[in-house]
Amino acid sequence: MSDLPSRLPSESELAEVEALLSKGPPTLALQFRQAVLLHNLGRLDEAKAVYLGILKIDSTHLPLLNNFASLLHEMEFRRAAITVYERILQLYPDQAACHVNLANVLWDHADHAGALLHYQAALGIDPDCIQAHQGMTCALLELRQDKAAWVHGQKGFALRPIQVLPYRGNREPISVLVLISVAGGNTPLRKAIDNRVFMTTLLATEFHDSKASIPAHQVVWNAIGDAERCGKALAIAENLLKNAIVPIINRPEIMSATGRVDNARQLTRIKNLLIPKTVRIRRKVLERNDIRATLEALGFGFPFLLRAQGFHGGKHFMKIDGFGDLTAALESMPGREFSVIQFLDTRGADGKYRKYRVMVIDGKFYPLHAAVSSNWKIHYFSADMAENAEHRNEDGIFLSDMPRVLGHAAMQTIADIRDALRLDYFGIDFSLTTGGEVVFFEANATMNIVQPEAGEKWDYRRTAVQKALDAVTSMLLSRIKAAS
Repeated sequence: MSDLPSRLPSESELAEVEALLSKGPPTLALQFRQAVLLHNLGRLDEAKAVYLGILKIDSTHLPLLNNFASLLHEMEFRRAAITVYERILQLYPDQAACHVNLANVLWDHADHAGALLHYQAALGIDPDCIQAHQGMTCALLELRQDKAAWVHGQKGFALRPIQVLPYRGNREPISVLVLISVAGGNTPLRKAIDNRVFMTTLLATEFHDSKASIPAHQVVWNAIGDAERCGKALAIAENLLKNAIVPIINRPEIMSATGRVDNARQLTRIKNLLIPKTVRIRRKVLERNDIRATLEALGFGFPFLLRAQGFHGGKHFMKIDGFGDLTAALESMPGREFSVIQFLDTRGADGKYRKYRVMVIDGKFYPLHAAVSSNWKIHYFSADMAENAEHRNEDGIFLSDMPRVLGHAAMQTIADIRDALRLDYFGIDFSLTTGGEVVFFEANATMNIVQPEAGEKWDYRRTAVQKALDAVTSMLLSRIKAAS
């Protein structure tokens, strides 16, 4: 746990501390106070420099190490944050909170198995650690161990369903209530909602007492973004908000109709749009001996794509070229239900695959990336971008002039997708045929606006990403203004 104060930070208090530092030999306590205030004010680079200066003098200062690791995580230096938390546990192995913090970073790093081990270690030290029970809930749900997950959920989220995130501004904040599902599938908003402007309160929907009041707020963001995985949470959220008089971003009743199969059904009439045939099939059907006849009756042949329900980012998503692949996939993939998806070969004339991502924020389009790869399963983080300057140049042209890259017909097609789905905030992933048709991959509210990595090679991406983040702030402020 960090040593950051929960009250509003004070520029005047920082000025007083810095005045004292200028008058005499600096004490570690005073320098630490300066670092905490800088951190809490959102001046992260300055806070980092002060933390590092103190660590050169005292590398075993537990509150300092905790805060420094928290700052590194916040600044997206996840590997460095992991290193610092591991150092803390070498020095202080009985720190349950540190195990939880390390587990949280590992979780963000997609190391779910490692995260689970540290949540378990925290509970071994403190069986009543609420944060560890919350982490165990999410980890076990990810592993589809639902019964065990809900046992931990009762000890974690049921006792503390509300969490207030740190506020980094220096004036009275605007309050945002964010509804989430502990089952996952939430819109990633940690970077999207500016904590220098907004005070964010998270509410774990499944564990909210329907008789209890909800925290005061000026706008609600329903971040429960996976209709297939979080149907129960969306139903609770819809009931919770039925009498709301404040603006609501991504109303749950609209979100409920945005599953992959639902999207394929409601977008099928859009011109210039190719939608892969998608059907939902239970595991026990896929494991039957007559699965060939079943697939043929549904219009599928090899190859096709198989995706476990409720996962994103390419996880548990495989191309099936034959029955051997299908058997191996079912042995390795979790879940009781799967999407069987028609495979459309979208390679361009150069033999490479392209995936475009556009965010729709308050009805406007914000290009996020044009990823180029030799692999059919294409994501920006795994595409051939870092090593290939030509691919980055293509990405940069898309970010700076999306209409020219896509063409008028494709721009109209993504506008029709926007109008059909009616969400306030979501992303669209798609490709183009050589004839300019849009090949639809997916559209949902769980897509992340990721800050570019450090380094000159990624500077061309920063303006486009910042425009999308600024659009989130503008949307929230304009909705609140219109409501008042």
